[in-house]
Amino acid sequence: MRVLVAEDERDLADLVAMGLRRHAMAVDVVYDGAGAAERLAVSDYDVLVLDRDLPELHGDLVCRELVARGSRTRILMMTAAASVPDRVAGLGMGADDYLPKPFDFAELVARVRALGRRSRSQVPPVLTRHGITLDTHRIQASRDGRHLHLSLKEFAVLETLLRAEGAVVSAERLLEEAWDENVDPFTTVVRVVVSRLRAKLGDPPCIQTVPGAGYVL
Repeated sequence: MRVLVAEDERDLADLVAMGLRRHAMAVDVVYDGAGAAERLAVSDYDVLVLDRDLPELHGDLVCRELVARGSRTRILMMTAAASVPDRVAGLGMGADDYLPKPFDFAELVARVRALGRRSRSQVPPVLTRHGITLDTHRIQASRDGRHLHLSLKEFAVLETLLRAEGAVVSAERLLEEAWDENVDPFTTVVRVVVSRLRAKLGDPPCIQTVPGAGYVL
């Protein structure tokens, strides 16, 4: 899942991003509204965690612009303005959910995951295929009853392949889904992670390379 966190309190923004990454999400961070609008114009995010009171470009304007162009990105407003009129106003301008500060981090994760499911075609939180079971809530995976000790990147790659339901997934899409913007697209990082994932999944082999196209489960 690809998430953008737009929050001007840098310590909070970085903590939120760090926590979401521990749940196998690819997270980018910006600290003002102009930066959020720029990232949203060039990258396809599943969820935007948006502070309303952003500098340079107010969060309300970021929200309205995103909704106006029909983006599939789901918006979670995260703000200290927590009164009922504030919540009604935020939802009325197109936000999908509203989380007042301070908040419990477990609730934030649950809300982001719920919005992420809504941004895609409806898929269950537990994915199964070829004897593989992947629980996106507990960040656990197994194959034929054998627990798989996966890194967060391996988990994210496997989740993307499972969600594709047998379709070929390009290396570029894996980069978009499982890594943040800081990854070098010209490295062999995808190939390395897929190789490690194959080894952990064991026999019979279930990830095939499609030359010139990508990978298929």
